[in-house]
This record gives sequence, structure tokens and C-alpha cells, in this order.
Amino acid sequence: MTEKPDADIPLFPMSRPGPFELPAEYARMLEHCPVRRARLANDTAVWLISRYEDIRAALTDPRIRADRSAPGFPFLNAETTHLRQVRVFFGMDSPDHGPARHMYQTEFTAQRCEAMRPFLKHCVDERVDRLIAAGPPADVVRALAYPIPTLAVARVLGVPESDYDEFERIATATMTKRDESHFAALFAYMRDLVDYRGRVPGNDLTSRVLRKHVKRGSISTQDVLHTIFMIMTAGIETTAGLVSLGIATLLQHPDQLAELRADPALMDGAVDELLRYLSVGELASVRIAGEDFTMRGVHIQAGEGIVALGAAGNRDPRAYPDPDTFDIHRDARRHLAFGHGPHKCIGWRLARLELNIIFSTLIARLPELRLAGAVTDDLLDNEALVFGLHALDVTWRDGKQA
Repeated sequence: MTEKPDADIPLFPMSRPGPFELPAEYARMLEHCPVRRARLANDTAVWLISRYEDIRAALTDPRIRADRSAPGFPFLNAETTHLRQVRVFFGMDSPDHGPARHMYQTEFTAQRCEAMRPFLKHCVDERVDRLIAAGPPADVVRALAYPIPTLAVARVLGVPESDYDEFERIATATMTKRDESHFAALFAYMRDLVDYRGRVPGNDLTSRVLRKHVKRGSISTQDVLHTIFMIMTAGIETTAGLVSLGIATLLQHPDQLAELRADPALMDGAVDELLRYLSVGELASVRIAGEDFTMRGVHIQAGEGIVALGAAGNRDPRAYPDPDTFDIHRDARRHLAFGHGPHKCIGWRLARLELNIIFSTLIARLPELRLAGAVTDDLLDNEALVFGLHALDVTWRDGKQA
């Protein structure tokens, strides 16, 4: 029997009870109430969609929109409400969305991302060198999870190499402390970067967008600033969450970790399974109904908020048998960790490459790597819209490593 969708309306977002578990309500929704109401902290009502196929359908349905300026758009916390006034392609609908996204999407093609491999491998090797030189134990959140995606974003956006250390310091402080002063400092740096690349263009995303689109009057410099700021924060925070939780997951599955060491070709599939299993960025798929429609017998009215729960969809047993089990041999390529449809994460190829290089390098160079302690609830970052860990201590036998 299907549960009434408005019974016992829960508060959303819901905290995960542990690093590798989803809120208990998700399983109940998947089984009994796949489309149901919830309420935000400000008492705004939203509809939660939990099943895999329904999420895929919702994220390609033109009646369900991403326009953050629409009255009633459901912002999940106070930090995100400023996005109502920011016009970037993430928050546009057709016909504006496609052309605006295309201005930036060409920087994230398979060819351009693959060209980043030598740089990323150098960065990871250098950071693992530092980690080994300092000796165990080490916090891999500080040592790898934040530095590598920060350096990747710096390279893509055209941060001068002489600024890498300063950019990493500002960006990491912003992502970990998330207070207004740090966001202001990071935004000020990005404003200076856009100004600099307008005067001194390079071979990077910022320079090309300024040259191809701002100079032709297609978009404004302010539009570029807001967009690259969003690309930067999403690219750093999401990948950092995946690195920290991914390392913890691999170290808690030693048999599968041994398989990955023996056969590095398995890493691509393992990365997809980690993305499915962890789903750190599910709260990005927030939408609003542009018109009335019905899903699973539930009538949703125009102007009502919608959240597509990618983490629930990635644990839907209809899509993935035994979904709560981590299995590197599972075919998880159709996961929802990057969203789906026209708003799928623009940087998904680069993120997968970063994860592959980080995990492959770490387990190859530190074959005796292990957790230094339990991954406890106090390490969880439940306040952020991107799920991750505050810290993750690892250790290994001290001595000469690869």
C-alpha cells in the first residue's frame, strides 16, 4: 500500500546517520512513498523524488525548471539564497541554458580533460611526496582532498602558477570554514583574476570566454565572474568530499583494494561505484515546477519546489541490486552522482580523472596504507550541501615507500 505523500512531513535536508549510510527516511520513501512532501528549515514545502527512473525523468522534463529567480524556488539554506540574483547557466532553462552552458562546456571535453592528466599526476605525486616525507599519521583531507581539486580548478581557470599557493590557502579556508569573510576574500581574488586575464590572456577557460564572448557582447564580465566562481566552488568541494570518503571506503574494503592494486584497470569502474555509493553532491538537483503535473499519482503544482534525491536514486534496488553494498565490479556508469540531463555537472570528466589519479597513486605508492582510527560521526560535515569529512587520518609503516 502506498503511503500518503503528506503524512508526517519531515524536515529536509536530512542528516546521514553515518559516513556510508543514507537517512533512514530514504529507504522508506523508495519502498512506500517515492514522491513525498518535506519542509525546509524556513517552513517552505518541497517535493522529494527518490526513485532512480523518476529522477532521470524529472531532470529531463521541461515542466521542471532550474530558474533560481522564479518565485518560490526552494533554497536549501541561507548560504544559497544569494543565487536568486546571480544569472549563470546552472540556473537557466531552455532556450537560454544551452547557449550559455556551451560557452563553458567546450573547456571540459574529453580531449581537454585528458590533456590535464600530466599536470594532475605531477600534483598528486608531489603531494604524496610531502605526505611520505612528513611521515604518518596524516590527514588526507588536508593533504590531498582539498589541494588536488583546488590546483585542478586553478589550472582550468587560469590562475597564475605564482599564485597557486595563495589561491590554495584562500580556497581551502573558504571551503572548510564557510564564513562570510572567507567567501568575500575568495570572490575578491576571482574578481582580480578576471580583470587580470582580461589584460593578460592565457590558454585557459577565463581568457577564452572573455575573448570569445565578453568582447563580442554576448555576456558581461560580471556574468563570467559569477560563473567561474560557481564552477570553482563546485569543482573543489564536490571532489574533496569524494576523495575523503572514497579513501575511507576503499580502506574499509581491503579485499577489493587488493584487487585494485593487482589490476589498475579496475580503477575506472571503482570510481563510478564510489560516485554511486557516496553521492556527495545530491543536493545540487533542486528545481521548481513550471506547470502542474502528476508523478506517481501525486499532483505537483506550478511554483512548488522539487528536490531530486540522487543519493536515494543511486541506492534504488530497482536500478542497482543490493545497492547498499560497495562493489567495484558493479556496472555503475549510469549513476546519478553528477546529475542527469541538460544540467549534468559540466566538469564530470575532470572530476573522474582527478579521482582516478588520486586513488591509483595513493594505493600504489603506499601499499600499507590504513585508517588511523574509526571513521566516526563527528568527522561528518553534515552542515554543508556537499557531503564529506572534516578530517580523515591515515597511517602506514614508516620507512621508504614507492
